Amino acid sequence: MDHGFLQILILGFVLGMKHAIEPDHIIAVSTIASQSKSLWRSTLAGVFWGIGHTATIFIVGISFIWIKGEIPETWAMSLEFLVGVMLVVLGVSTILSYKKNKIHVHQHEHDGVVHNHFHDRHHSHVHPKDEKKISYLKSLLIGFIHGLAGSAAMIILTMSTVHNPFEGAIYILVFGIGTTLSMLTFTTLIGIPFVLSAKHVQMNQSLTIFAGAISMIFGIYYMYNLGITEGLFKLWVQ
Repeated sequence: MDHGFLQILILGFVLGMKHAIEPDHIIAVSTIASQSKSLWRSTLAGVFWGIGHTATIFIVGISFIWIKGEIPETWAMSLEFLVGVMLVVLGVSTILSYKKNKIHVHQHEHDGVVHNHFHDRHHSHVHPKDEKKISYLKSLLIGFIHGLAGSAAMIILTMSTVHNPFEGAIYILVFGIGTTLSMLTFTTLIGIPFVLSAKHVQMNQSLTIFAGAISMIFGIYYMYNLGITEGLFKLWVQ
């Protein structure tokens, strides 16, 4: 392998790791980690996000690099806008999950001492294995949408870096590996406070609501910035 191309691949790996920790990526995946009671499950959420993200960028990126085309600006910005919508949806669903698991408190007295008992009123009839599958599919879908949104920038970066579609494919795969490893690390770290607080129901639910609220607020800001500040809404009506 050419020494210069090897340096390009190393750069791609580093850029991939950096790309994973962009705010919208971390916030989106944290909503899934917030609902996990297993650190291993949080870790796998990062892996599935990386798989979805890499698959989309690879398919779309190589297709456009092969035909030497570019994604139109309106399309690229609209896909970015979709990320904002997704963040709001994730935030709302995370907060609603709190209501489904709302704590019921009842008191009783023993020898003149009042005791409070907390019960998790979870009415879900989803089997744990099915719940895991849903969580992983959700991570895959989030990665897929982020990959769509990042395809335009990836095409420009790759076309300016490599000489042919074959090198482009290798570059995108190495970029994806870096992205996946970075997201794996961060979802594990994000999952730690939620796993440690799993037995402290009120604290866990407070963290979950916080994660949902951050996702929702950032999503609204993201859409406003693209639509108003960067002029996407004007492009839509032209």
